Parts: sequence; C-alpha cells; structure tokens
Amino acid sequence: MKLLIEKSVPGRRSHYLEPGDVPQKKVPDKFRRAKPPILPEISETELCRHYSALESRTFGVNDGFYPLGSCTMKYNPKINEKVSSLPGFTGLHPLQPASEVQGILKAIALTADYLKEITGMDHMSFTPAAGAHGELCSLMMFKRHFETKGEKRTKVLVPDSAHGTNPATVSMCGMESVNLPSNAKGCVDMDELRAAIAANKGQIVGIMLTNPNTLGIFEEDIEEITRLVHEEGGLCYYDGANLNAIAGTIRPGDMGFDCVHLNLHKTFSTPHGGGGPGCGAIGCKDFLHEYLPTPILTREENFLEISEQGDKTIGRILSFYGNILVVLRALSYIMSYGGNGIPLMSKHAVLNANYLQHRLSERFAMSNTGLCMHEFVMSMEKEAAEHNVTAKDLAKAMLDHGMMAPTIYFPLIVKEALMVEPTETEGKETLDQVADDYNRLYDEAMANPEKFVKHPQNTPIGRPDEVLAARKPKVVW
Repeated sequence: MKLLIEKSVPGRRSHYLEPGDVPQKKVPDKFRRAKPPILPEISETELCRHYSALESRTFGVNDGFYPLGSCTMKYNPKINEKVSSLPGFTGLHPLQPASEVQGILKAIALTADYLKEITGMDHMSFTPAAGAHGELCSLMMFKRHFETKGEKRTKVLVPDSAHGTNPATVSMCGMESVNLPSNAKGCVDMDELRAAIAANKGQIVGIMLTNPNTLGIFEEDIEEITRLVHEEGGLCYYDGANLNAIAGTIRPGDMGFDCVHLNLHKTFSTPHGGGGPGCGAIGCKDFLHEYLPTPILTREENFLEISEQGDKTIGRILSFYGNILVVLRALSYIMSYGGNGIPLMSKHAVLNANYLQHRLSERFAMSNTGLCMHEFVMSMEKEAAEHNVTAKDLAKAMLDHGMMAPTIYFPLIVKEALMVEPTETEGKETLDQVADDYNRLYDEAMANPEKFVKHPQNTPIGRPDEVLAARKPKVVW
C-alpha cells in the first residue's frame, strides 16, 4: 500500500478553505521556512479511498474477539460516548470560573464518590493522564510521606510478575526495586517476602502489587502481605490494571492497600490503545490526602471548585485537572451498571476466562492449574522445544486467519507465554468458536510444523526482520 506522499500529484486538491475572516499577520522571516513543506497533493476521492483501505486493515473489538491481555480492550457501550460528547461538556474551557462549571464539577465529584466506594479509598484524584502516570504519582506520594516524616527509605518491593512499569516507576522516583520471586502457585513467595523485609530493615518504602496478578491469580495471602509491609513501616500500592476481575466484589482498601491507581481508560469504558486519552485516577487513604497532586476538587457547602493543594503536595503533574471526558465515560459506565451490575460485570469476566481456559486446557499447557480470575496464561515452551513452534508462530497464524492474537511473551516469568483475557462482554457462542479456532490451529501446528511456522501468508506485511527493525528502524519516509 502506497503512502499518501507516494500517491501525490502536483496540483491535485481535495478541499478549498473558505477565505479567512480574521486579519492576516505576516510571520517574521526568522520563523519562515526557506521553502514550502512537502505535503501530499491528492484528490478527495483518493484521500477517502486511502483511509478506507487503512480502516479495512485494522482489527478492533467491533470486528471480532479481542483478547488483548493486560489492556482489557473490551467492548464499551456507545451510550458512554454520547454522554462524553454532549456540547455542554465538550464546549467547556479549563479556565472558566467555577461558578460557570458546577455541572461538570458535580459529575467529577459523583464519579469520585462511586470509585471511592468501589476501591475502599477515602479520596480520589483524576489528574494523572494514564495508568503509568497514576502509578508514578502514587509512588511520589509515598516518597513525600516519608520525607515529611524525616525518614529516608529507598527500597520498593516488586513481585517478578509485575507490570514492567512498576520497576520503571521505582527508578524514576530515585529508588531501588527489590525483586520478589513467585512461588509454585504463581503468587508472591511469602518466605522470600519475609527475607526481603528482614534484609532491608528500615529502608522499605512499600510494595507495588497487582491483585489478581498478571498470571490471572488472586493473591491468597494478600492480607498477610500488606500486614507484613505495614509492620515494617512501609506502604502498600495497588496497581489497578486488573481491577476488571474484582470491581464491586472485593475492594483494594479492604485488602490493606493505602493507595490505588485505576485505569479508567481500561476498566471503565474509554477504548484503550493508539495513544488516545487516558485517565490513571488515583485513590488514597485519608492520611495520604495532603500529598495528592495539585489541583484538587474541593467542596464548601454546595459549591465545588478546583483548588490548589497544600504545601505537602507532590506538585502539579498536568496542566489542568485531567482528561475529564474520560471521567464522564466512566461515570456513564458505572451508572449504567449500577450497584448490582458492577460486581456482575467482574464475575462474568472471571467466568468467561475460566470457561475458555477449560476449553483450551486439553491441548495447551497452562502456567498454573486451578481456577483463574479474569485472564489466564498458556505456555508453548514444550511445543517450541519439541516441534520448533513458538507462541509467536501461533500468533502469526491467528493473524493469517483473521483473528486478533492475544498478548504474547508476557508475563516474562512464563516462557513462550500467551495471555488470554476474554472480558465479560463475550457470549458463550463466541468463546466456543474461539476455543475451536485455537485448538484447530494447534492441531495444524503439531501436524505440520514446517508449514505452520511460515505464517502469515495473507497479511499486508509478512514477517519483518525484528532485529533490524529494532536496531535500524526506518521512521522517516
């Protein structure tokens, strides 16, 4: 497929702009280009065909089953889009006085109330622009908490099954990760946890934990984990990436967590991916409230406003208060489901994952036996060793057959990993079809591995040289 610039023909046009209705100002010569930029010159017909062709090559949740593991790329009701697109919301300006925007501020406050109830936190901020941003803010709050107390702690406990952003966040905050190995069940090894605490006495900032973890397993010792960290004087941070499995059923605050980040752009409706807007909302217990990023939402009687935080805040992390339209989507989502629907949503996610895991377990090796939560991880380590068919080969074959491949090679502690997350909105018929397709491809791979590893054959791009693409990428035409 050619790029627009390759289709360009001098003199072709798509659209003619109306004459400007404001006075023209000459750009100073020092800011002017020496020659015009090279832009595509193309007809409207070719322009429309180009983007339609691109659209036909994409695959989204409206096209079919989309098991994109840790990102919870699930179907989101279209009513949430309508709510967030209402002119009364989209036409607002962040610098408008609070007296003119009480409606949106009430919507923000209501969303905060719902999320505090769901998480068991006392306060909520929507300032962070994404999940990793919320994670960073949470750890910055922990750091400021100990600085205020005059304690210099630098060690953060991070399980080996954690999301990669966890240790990265620790480093960005100028601290050091202490790796916690998993036990045979795929959970935190309690002996290793006690040993790590003993070896870093007086230095532990806290623990960063996802529950259920990235293997799709609920940490059965979670209360003991948070108790041990608290006894050492540390704090407990909950990575909300997998909240989809427990929302409305069990609360992080009741597990012993002091701070939590939520991916509103995952669990609560905004389609995730493509670099679009996110919201890594953070919630905290009352004793951490004064460290929240500024500004914060405050209420005096019935009047709401966005105010500056006190002098203990970690500071401003975004120009304004956050991506508020994402918050509106979350509000619509939560209100549509209601108090009974939210736990039903998470239970359906768990049910679907267990059903699909059961259907696939006859052929595929599971990373852990027994029930999973919202996702499960398969391993093709044996197939790779005995038949030279890897997880990537299976994923390539899926693309060749019009299917979206699951996350591969994550989590890192499982060799030849395939992470599957069906989400709650898929019906049994879809799950049965997916199981049949996966099993059929598996049988093809085992029957003729030499042919199987040559997939894909029918996609626009075959198998690029990944080493060359990583080391010498062509990022400019």
